[in-house]
Order: sequence, then structure tokens, then C-alpha cells
Amino acid sequence: MTDAFYTDAQRRVQAEHGSQPLADTMEFAIVTDTIPDDHAQFIASRDFFFLSSVNSNGEPTVSHKGGGVGVVRILDPKTIAFPAYDGNGMFLSMGNIADTAKIGLLFIDFETPHRVRVQATARYTTDLNADPELAGRWPGAIGIVHATVDSVFVNCARYIHPHTRVEPSKYVPDENGQQPHASWKRIDLLQDSLSEEDQARTADEGTITMEDYADRLAAGES
Repeated sequence: MTDAFYTDAQRRVQAEHGSQPLADTMEFAIVTDTIPDDHAQFIASRDFFFLSSVNSNGEPTVSHKGGGVGVVRILDPKTIAFPAYDGNGMFLSMGNIADTAKIGLLFIDFETPHRVRVQATARYTTDLNADPELAGRWPGAIGIVHATVDSVFVNCARYIHPHTRVEPSKYVPDENGQQPHASWKRIDLLQDSLSEEDQARTADEGTITMEDYADRLAAGES
């Protein structure tokens, strides 16, 4: 890596805390612009990650992205890809990718614990036919993100509180791309905003109120 890894503002904060020598050593020791084998194995073992993005106004957002094991695929040491699944229709992350293309991915193992960060430049497409082999890895995906890696580095894990995994989410699409109907799509006030398909599924299962949905969330049901 080069001096471009740190911004001027980051350098000023490092100077305030007397950490510039340490920051330089850390960059030299752990930061790469390709994905090393050990990080690749860790990323391939994850079934979720946190995705940060920023819009053209400089406003950031961060989102949890889940799927099956290998939800992020490493195409080569400089390129990764991951699916976009059905969400709440806001498309903040995908819109930001179209806006500025800059993303950050945080991979965490809460059980070990361990974490790896990836900074990348991305593009989003809904043309699943452009790469049918890749799309076939993620049944139920509505789009795919391809990203060129800018930097990769491991983070200190000492402040990660160890957690025990309970079970995978039942909403991860199965091998046929099917998933249960989301509870929030059954909220009565939202019906006119949903697709005809989702409205039909709600008609089969019945509507619920916002209060019902809040009770489900409080009980740990999604």
C-alpha cells in the first residue's frame, strides 16, 4: 500500500494521539490490495456480513447482509461478488453503489471471535443472465454486486463480545429461491405498496396490524 491509504484527516488524528508510527507499522504489516488465502478462507466461511456505503452527499449507511455460507464469493484475489435479496424496497445500499461505488465490508465471527475488513469499488446489476453461473449460486437473488478490492486487513477482535449461534435464518432463499413470506409484508397499512405477488401471498396468510408486528419483533419473531 501507499500513503494514499490514510487521508490527511486520519493523519492529523494519528498525530494528536501519537500513533502515526504504529499506524504506519500496521499498514505495512496487515493491509494488502488483494485477498490473501487465509482471509479468503475466512470470508468463504461466512454467511453474513455488514455492508457500508455512502451517497453523493457523503451520507453513509450500513446494512446487515445475510445468506448461505459463502454469501460473498471470491472470484479472484482482486474481485468479489455477492447477491442482493428481496428487502424493504428502499435499496439504500444498491443506490449508493450506483451513486459513488465505494463500499466497505465487515466480516465477523462472533464465536471465535475474529474479523476482516474489505474496502472496495463496486457496481450493481439486475441482469442475472449476464453471469448465469454466478446467479445460480444464489437462488432467489434479485441482483448481483461485483466489486474490485482496494484494501483488505484484519482487525483486532478483543472488543467483540462472544456470541453463540442459534440457527440460520429461515428467510434465506432455498435451492429453488423460495422463502417464507415476511411478516412485515402482512401489515395491513402496507398492502397497497406491495407487488401483486406479495399482496396475493398476504391474502393467503392474512393481514396483521403494526401492533401485531411489533409484538412479533419483541418476541424474537421476524
